[in-house]
Amino acid sequence: MASVAWAVLKVLLLLLTQTWSPVGAGNPPDCDAPLASALPRSSFSSSSELSSSHGPGFSRLNRRDGAGGWTPLVSNKYQWLQIDLGERMEVTAVATQGGYGSSDWVTSYLLMFSDGGRNWKQYRREESIWGFPGNTNADSVVHYRLQPPFEARFLRFLPLAWNPRGRIGMRIEVYGCAYKSEVVYFDGQSALLYTLDKKPLKPIRDVISLKFKAMQSNGILLHREGQHGNHITLELIKGKLVFFLNSGNAKLPSTIAPVTLTLGSLLDDQHWHSVLIELLDTQVNFTVDKHTHHFQAKGDSSYLDLNFEISFGGIPTPGRSRAFTRKSFHGCLENLYYNGVDVTELAKKHKPQILMMGNVSFSCPQPQTVPVTFLSSRSYLALPGNSGEDKVSVTFQFRTWNRAGHLLFGELRRGSGSFVLFLKDGKLKLSLFQPGQSPRNVTAGAGLNDGQWHSVSFSAKWSHMNVVVDDDTAVQPLVAVLIDSGDTYYFGDDAWTVVRHGGPDAVTLRGAPSGHPRSAVSFAYAADAGQLRASVNLAERCEQRLALRCGTARRPDSRDGTPLSWWVGRTNETHTYWGGSLPDAQKCTCGLEGNCIDSQYYCNCDAGRNEWTSDTIVLSQKEHLPVTQIVMTDAGRPRSEAAYTLGPLLCHGDTRLLKVWRRESVIFEIFPPLFGRRRWEDGLSLGVQHKPGQDESFWNSASFNTETSYLHFPAFHGELTADVCFFFKTTVSSGVFMENLGITDFIRIELRAPTEVTFSFDVGNGPCEVTVQSPTPFNDNQWHHVRAERNVKGASLQVDQLPQKMQPAPADGHVRLQLNSQLFIGGTATRQRGFLGCIRSLQLNGVALDLEERATVTPGVEPGCAGHCSTYGHLCRNGGRCREKRRGVTCDCAFSAYDGPFCSNEISAYFATGSSMTYHFQEHYTLSENSSSLVSSLHRDVTLTREMITLSFRTTRTPSLLLYVSSFYEEYLSVILANNGSLQIRYKLDRHQNPDAFTFDFKNMADGQLHQVKINREEAVVMVEVHQSAKKQVILSSGTEFNAVKSLILGKVLEAAGADPDTRRAATSGFTGCLSAVRFGRAAPLKAALRPSGTSRVTVRGHVAPMARCAAGAASGSPARELAPRLAGGAGRSGPADEGEPLVNADRRDSAVIGDTGFLRIGRAGFELLASSDLPASASQSAEITGVSHHARPSLIF
Repeated sequence: MASVAWAVLKVLLLLLTQTWSPVGAGNPPDCDAPLASALPRSSFSSSSELSSSHGPGFSRLNRRDGAGGWTPLVSNKYQWLQIDLGERMEVTAVATQGGYGSSDWVTSYLLMFSDGGRNWKQYRREESIWGFPGNTNADSVVHYRLQPPFEARFLRFLPLAWNPRGRIGMRIEVYGCAYKSEVVYFDGQSALLYTLDKKPLKPIRDVISLKFKAMQSNGILLHREGQHGNHITLELIKGKLVFFLNSGNAKLPSTIAPVTLTLGSLLDDQHWHSVLIELLDTQVNFTVDKHTHHFQAKGDSSYLDLNFEISFGGIPTPGRSRAFTRKSFHGCLENLYYNGVDVTELAKKHKPQILMMGNVSFSCPQPQTVPVTFLSSRSYLALPGNSGEDKVSVTFQFRTWNRAGHLLFGELRRGSGSFVLFLKDGKLKLSLFQPGQSPRNVTAGAGLNDGQWHSVSFSAKWSHMNVVVDDDTAVQPLVAVLIDSGDTYYFGDDAWTVVRHGGPDAVTLRGAPSGHPRSAVSFAYAADAGQLRASVNLAERCEQRLALRCGTARRPDSRDGTPLSWWVGRTNETHTYWGGSLPDAQKCTCGLEGNCIDSQYYCNCDAGRNEWTSDTIVLSQKEHLPVTQIVMTDAGRPRSEAAYTLGPLLCHGDTRLLKVWRRESVIFEIFPPLFGRRRWEDGLSLGVQHKPGQDESFWNSASFNTETSYLHFPAFHGELTADVCFFFKTTVSSGVFMENLGITDFIRIELRAPTEVTFSFDVGNGPCEVTVQSPTPFNDNQWHHVRAERNVKGASLQVDQLPQKMQPAPADGHVRLQLNSQLFIGGTATRQRGFLGCIRSLQLNGVALDLEERATVTPGVEPGCAGHCSTYGHLCRNGGRCREKRRGVTCDCAFSAYDGPFCSNEISAYFATGSSMTYHFQEHYTLSENSSSLVSSLHRDVTLTREMITLSFRTTRTPSLLLYVSSFYEEYLSVILANNGSLQIRYKLDRHQNPDAFTFDFKNMADGQLHQVKINREEAVVMVEVHQSAKKQVILSSGTEFNAVKSLILGKVLEAAGADPDTRRAATSGFTGCLSAVRFGRAAPLKAALRPSGTSRVTVRGHVAPMARCAAGAASGSPARELAPRLAGGAGRSGPADEGEPLVNADRRDSAVIGDTGFLRIGRAGFELLASSDLPASASQSAEITGVSHHARPSLIF
């Protein structure tokens, strides 16, 4: 009984210690006080700000000062908002809002935190890298409690997505409390020796808790040993935490000896990690960053035989105060407790129980070198190069587990070439491309994908280039030529395409009489218009740089505001803005960075100084690029002088597959990423010609209708590498997706349970299994993606976006997978546990299997799968309807006010003063006593008891008529802006009564900003919504039926018979500005005019021209000018002022078909994506467009 009681007591003690940890001791239980609201404005910072009133200091929750929140200059994924809490605090929750009373809010974001503001760590929400849910309107507060909380001084909010009809806008709060922290720093040659109290009765359990931040990947954290070889040791080995426990008579284990337990990886990331060790005799709980392992140590000796000394930071040699037997720890320990005793506090007070050896201090220095993590294959880092130097010199360190991928890409100046540094088969390779020369290649290092840090030094100068990787040096002689270092180096896994122009390298300008052209230079590109459009449209971001040097010259407009310089883009439109990511930026690089030579100006050349100055202007509104012409005139300063150089068009991002119209065949190649893997995504094919068979493989599918049915193929040859990926959907709870058998070996992927997918195989070492479990069932009749990989190092399985599961291969044994039977898809050789459902896009080692062809001759299996809209229908936006196709889906935008592949491209038009657009619901028929019943019924057919109206607009004019709907019976609906800019709606549904008039004082809506209005009437109840947030409901008294609806008018109304005085005044004034996304029920007048499809119902009077977007941005302080489109001859036909006619020759858009993925390399046609594994010699000789592209797997085919 005594032994049983003792065992029970030990279990209870271990359970009790799991619920209490001294690491958090001293922190109050109530830890949700607001931390940001009381901070000064200087504690807030950001990547940029739209204006001084949109600065980060106005981003506190529920505040309305300034513009009511933070908004960056440009709304893209590179923006961030940062808070400095002043000291490390425990953070338990965050909250967000949008910009007050605006259409600016963030719908999802990432949260980063840091101790010193340099080395950042992403907070992973429930072990996911995906963002936090944000806001759905401007003023609602969205709270998120952090589980677990974290400690930090600095926090960064990184917007991922925002309201598509507005900008990024944020107001934030952070909740938490003060954090108690006791820190000790070890420099790699120091340690603390703690002598325990030598009490007669030793404790029956030991609890050690601490946090550590490592500066190096190896080092002893703690060590305690006994008289008979007993010891415990906690050691960091290659970034992993290893816990040694030896309870028998054995020697101290070396770093290569078998270890008791290893947890974590990459723990040398200079971030804090928590450790909790609980020992009760030989029972152990070992916890690292919430991951706990319970085990029983082997051996007969009692743990109580350990000595009364424990060392932290190293293992000192007896008798030598600063000699250590093993590599000591370099880094910081925080809140170090042993059985509830604060060891750091004892050391700070120089208590006799503590012996300090070496340089021990009690503050944690910030690291001098800050690592950068590339979270996905889209991540990249652009750093300035040594521009203008006659050499290229780069040094850095990296670590990865991927065998292949790009590390570094750089463009040399003056068209002298480019270089790319990449991994292939775990080796580092460098390729240098120079005009007229074959590529120069250098290879160094091996096995560099081991997850450890490796040093790289690369240099190229005049007659040689060399690469040093760790201790391996490789040298390549070059043809003696000047190497001119470029402006920017690009690190990471990102696709870059460079399009060169054939214009002059530099253009020099000198003074000329006022208003006369100083220079008009055209730039032609080797790629044709179709190629340029394809490369720009499919890129995530494009930019073109203009380097400008000026002496006693000024770039700005003349005194009357007339532009003195402009440029022409790809579509022959004229643009007068110079720099920034949006046309409203009006800043050069120095203005964006705040370091211009004169703070009054946003460009150095604007200062007009009597000296040579320089500017870099980045043009990045990609729909306007590339630049095809630059025109500069003068304001009558004959002594002024300037010179400029236009760089190539640079595009990067998820180009998916580059669309090209060409005669030669297209070659597809895949280049895997270096930093992270990307899941397969679904996207759109716009009907562009491409190599047959690529998108077909994405939709190639089969339906399995019985459990005994299957498809069979030849044996799978995956001896050393097996890479299997496919989509499936089902409603059953289990089934085998694929199976291939050998004599003893096998490979199998199956749905084992509704929430489990298992990848199992045997290569002669015994069965191995990898299982992914999901919190939600897989048998939900939705498409799920499976990727299983196996090689000599191990196996992995990933399903959808769930965390990847990995299983390392045994240290020795067999590695070749020997299969000799047929490959079974959807079943097994025994015809048991067959799969019921659909399998699509099956690929084995990159080769697609034709499931449909085999299914046509197999009983119980049918080619193709139905129900694609159930998964992909959400891609069709704004009322677009998903239509099933045999291979994919299409978005039907017929009843949407939008167009484009997803029905997400707004259709906008600029209305000049006095212009109008009339949409005719039905022709006019004169009603008389002799009118037939057919004629009368034509009018009765258009009688409405309900309608939905949407429109977006920007204007500065009042009064304005936004929309007017008329009736043959003198009934009408008018939506106007009153003189004070307020929104007014008038319904007259009975010609014998006065109209119902309602005023909505949301704000002055004639402020030159974009506003969205939605009106929904259900009989007498009218709901009005502005900016998807502000709502108001009113009740009509004039009637419930809108009879014999005749026409809808946008702009000026020539005849408003029977209308009220305010409507008539607004009708006479009309509308001047931009209208978009106008919809009345199923009628979309702008779309009918600008995207005609058959007989036109629209008549246009005056000057109405299409615009890309009403929300494209405007010049600050000039809302009127922002609305005037830059037109170049013939863009947007409109009828004459005195005569109405349909708008013709308007733009047309294609519908979409969701398609497959692939990667493209093209030669002799102006394109060359350096994605090939061989980097052929012809690349630099024939390519006009060069770049690098390396994606994990096929993505989208267009």
